Amino acid sequence: MRPMLRAHELFVGLRYLRAKRRNRFVSFISLISLLGIALGVAALIVILSVMNGFEAELRTRLLSLSAHGAVGYAEGPVTDWRGLAADVEAEPGVVAAAPVISMEGMVQSERSLEPVLVQGIDPAAEMRLSGPSINMVEGRIEALAPGQRGIVLGRLLAYDIGARLGDGVVLLIPRPVGDGTLEPVLERFTLKGVFEAGLQELDEGLALVHVADAARIRDLGDAVDTVRFRALDVMEAPSIAARIAARVPGVSTTDWTIENASYFRAIRIEKMMMSLLLSLIIGVAAFNIVASLVMVVTDKTTDIAVLRTLGMEPQGVVRVFFVQGAVIGWFGVVIGVLLGVVLAINVPVIVPALERLFGFQIMPGDVYYVSRIPSQLEWAHVGVIAAAAFVLTSLATLYPARRAALVRPAVALRYE
Repeated sequence: MRPMLRAHELFVGLRYLRAKRRNRFVSFISLISLLGIALGVAALIVILSVMNGFEAELRTRLLSLSAHGAVGYAEGPVTDWRGLAADVEAEPGVVAAAPVISMEGMVQSERSLEPVLVQGIDPAAEMRLSGPSINMVEGRIEALAPGQRGIVLGRLLAYDIGARLGDGVVLLIPRPVGDGTLEPVLERFTLKGVFEAGLQELDEGLALVHVADAARIRDLGDAVDTVRFRALDVMEAPSIAARIAARVPGVSTTDWTIENASYFRAIRIEKMMMSLLLSLIIGVAAFNIVASLVMVVTDKTTDIAVLRTLGMEPQGVVRVFFVQGAVIGWFGVVIGVLLGVVLAINVPVIVPALERLFGFQIMPGDVYYVSRIPSQLEWAHVGVIAAAAFVLTSLATLYPARRAALVRPAVALRYE
């Protein structure tokens, strides 16, 4: 069985990589091709790692004051929510479950009126559910007690209405009555705390009250809207919700991937577009490989003819020039992967150093919620990028190699 690549073909292909005085320009183009491929691969790895970091940061902030999934009934409120919570917590992978009542309304202080989403929670259960991720700026969430009419507001919402700890705020909640109409319910609450989730939608539009106070406003008695749960692994929440729906009769479930689908769809689109744009760098470098190999073929026409007259087959000539192009491309990919991985891992160190060096901040805290550049390297993405670059650079060698194989020795040596 013949080897796919013979020793003399490998030797000639590598020999053609060494520049002679008359073809320095061809070698310069080859070097530019190698650097272009390395730059494109490294840029892809770094950008995707940064986008992954932003995605993880967004997921953390979105789930800081919400759960990984929710279980309820489509036909109405959950009356025996304690029993349902026990069923949910019995599911493998569920850390904790807690009741919630949601209602939309307006919050009023002395000088303004702002829209708000009010969530009635059980502080004790909520601390087990999402306690470590709740960032309280002032006060404590445990200060919410049944019948005390306490309220916790997002930082921006409290600032917008000018409320401080101990101030009174008025909630205006539309409540459905028997004939299908809505009646306004005014309730005065006392500000017991201020939280900061790090996400504008939550910080300027969410208020927390005790579940008993919310049930009284809605006339729900001891019922709640849904039971929320937190999973041990956030990525397992969809499968956990599906298992609960299959196991517990009559319930409907949702999870964070459904409730926040628009956010993560936007990030996926951005990642795809950035990948396509940065792939153009690798594409340009691949075309440079084609151009340099075509010039090598033109320069080495006589050499190719001599090799053919000595008995080298056309496929052997193809392999000679494939070696030359593949070495350029593959070295570029390896260098790009190494450079990209090092940069992606050290982005949190490199970016602050550049900010100190040039005296400016890329993402100032008074403009952006995220004031640092996060990075999360995923080896699966590195593998896909490397494999795609390997394939692209290998394909770039086919046309010049095939053109070299078509050189006719008699024609090439006629005037030599």
